[in-house]
Amino acid sequence: MRPSEGGHIAVIELRGITWDHSRGYPCIIAVSQRYEELHPAVKIHWEKRSLADFENQPVEDLATKYDMLVIDHPWTGFGAASGVLQPLEDLFPQTFLADQAAHSTGASYRSYTMNGHQLALPIDGATPIALYREELIGTAEHPLPATWQDLIALAKTGEVIVAAAPLYTLLDFFMMCATIAGGEETLYQERIAPDTVAREALERQRELLALCDPVVFEINPIQVHEILSSDQEKYTYCPFVFGYSNYCRPGYSTHQLKACNVVHYGKQMLKTTLGGTGLAISSKCEHLRETVDFCQYAMSETIQKTIFFDAGGQPGYRTAWLDPAVNRRSNSFFADTLETMEQASMRPRYNGYMQLQDNGGTVLREYLMTGQDLTGTLERLNGLYRKSRGLQK
Repeated sequence: MRPSEGGHIAVIELRGITWDHSRGYPCIIAVSQRYEELHPAVKIHWEKRSLADFENQPVEDLATKYDMLVIDHPWTGFGAASGVLQPLEDLFPQTFLADQAAHSTGASYRSYTMNGHQLALPIDGATPIALYREELIGTAEHPLPATWQDLIALAKTGEVIVAAAPLYTLLDFFMMCATIAGGEETLYQERIAPDTVAREALERQRELLALCDPVVFEINPIQVHEILSSDQEKYTYCPFVFGYSNYCRPGYSTHQLKACNVVHYGKQMLKTTLGGTGLAISSKCEHLRETVDFCQYAMSETIQKTIFFDAGGQPGYRTAWLDPAVNRRSNSFFADTLETMEQASMRPRYNGYMQLQDNGGTVLREYLMTGQDLTGTLERLNGLYRKSRGLQK
């Protein structure tokens, strides 16, 4: 504690910005509340923004107002190029960073590494997983799909729901490309993917979405969870959607959901597109010592397994995903989807990528709704990609 000239404790105030959902806001508030109790000279104020703003709002605007930012990992390219985020490797003990890297779920820690700098810590782990209603599907008479062919057969019954608002059609396109190509090595070069890969990816997306209610083109992952967990019985299964463990916990929604790994496409599981969130520090932060100390507390194994999870959070720390108590209280959400999480592919993160993320899905959605002009769709999409990379004006 730092006494002021009058003998009173000088309170250090930190400000943070997160996103507005039970998975994003209450958990960081709970962790901060306990940290303040342990450190009375520190007060932490958190604000929240919508899911859409979380995905799109420029980080440079936030970095001027807040000490800590919960960000989406595609912002790391801009963060590295602009200098608005503090590189963490010189602020945190190397043992702490090594522990975080070793216990990351899948590529979560690496997704915030750019040009040799660590720009955020994976406080939350997520990727699209499969989701269903246990009382409606998953029996011997009505089994869950295991393969893409099984999924198409189920979709023909009208039971399948997906999130196909523009952003998510783009991320699902990335998923299909990474799966078909067998990894990301041949992706995101002169084009997003080799032409044969990209065409097959779009054709398979169209194959599925043509069998779904058109409402899917208007909804996001949270809305999928809300619909699937409501009193409706039309939809029984979602093949890939960013997972929210909250809906698999008792009492959170009308019907408790069950999560599982995604289907196989050919001989391998779909390589869904990594999500989650990272805890970053603004380069404008004036109280680095206190901010770093809080981040270590929030990211620790114990807090991730307890206070953070207890208050609705979705831990980024791998042992929390395997923890029996965490899984008992979330209908085994974490244990049942860890394989999907650990083989997830990574989005591009170059400086300028957000231009593609903001606009690419709109181009794809037209083809996915009509089935017309696949070649032109890919040309327009790759044009946006090349422009975002500075490969063309």
